[in-house]
Amino acid sequence: MNTAISGLAPAKINLFLRVTGKRPNGYHELDSLFMPVALYDRVTINLRAGSRFSATVRADRPELPTDERNLALKAALRMFERYRIQCEVSIDLHKHIPLGAGLGGGSSDAGTVIRMLAGAWGIADREGLAAVALSVGADVPFFLDPRPARVGGIGEKITPLPTAPTLELVLAAPPIEVSTARVYARLKPTQWSGPAADADLERFCAGDLPPAILVNDLAQPALELYPPIERLWHLVEVSLPKACGMSGSGGTIFAIYPHAQAAKQARDRLRRLDPTLATIALRTIPALAD
Repeated sequence: MNTAISGLAPAKINLFLRVTGKRPNGYHELDSLFMPVALYDRVTINLRAGSRFSATVRADRPELPTDERNLALKAALRMFERYRIQCEVSIDLHKHIPLGAGLGGGSSDAGTVIRMLAGAWGIADREGLAAVALSVGADVPFFLDPRPARVGGIGEKITPLPTAPTLELVLAAPPIEVSTARVYARLKPTQWSGPAADADLERFCAGDLPPAILVNDLAQPALELYPPIERLWHLVEVSLPKACGMSGSGGTIFAIYPHAQAAKQARDRLRRLDPTLATIALRTIPALAD
């Protein structure tokens, strides 16, 4: 077996992110709406026959770790622990998703590694692959089959939406990395908003944008810890989008526009106002197409 395989790892935004509780192990339970977007890392895996398993990772971003802190490598190791396929695995990451920006780049890379190794090894164990993904990270199960979905628990409860509108977006990320752990540590139980109303989700699926769809319980602690996010949010609001919000634990601010041309104009304005921002106009996607 000497094979090279390649796949796309999409980013996501959280249209809403509501905390519903906290488990004894410290993990917060969520109710969130994940929407994959047309911004991708490229993951390439080289597989070689071997008498034992080994895995390495390298990336075109020198600040990324190359040990098990890298979720893509961690995913490969957990796949071997469960399925015991003997081979040499080398992973190359070509990064386009900003780091530490609430867009799920590391989790998406990991989900893509699991998905591609399962295909190469002929593994169709859906429950087992989901368990591997969850052992790597809370957001990783979503990226095994990224499509618009309501995500609950700590990330293991995934319910794809029956339909979802395509959203024309601008994503803007400040030149900082946000620590998810720090944001959750600052979150107070009084800031938990509980689950979203089913009626609001039904309105969204029908093409509406009720205000509650954009609730993010992590926004306030993130703004307190990272003032550049609040300044960015105000900057984005000046372009008068239909709506805007923060993705994940920050610091990406997303803004929704009525059509692609309006999104591109807003992107260009933001780039002129602050060239240090990572700013892109794109749209949500219904599913992954390699």
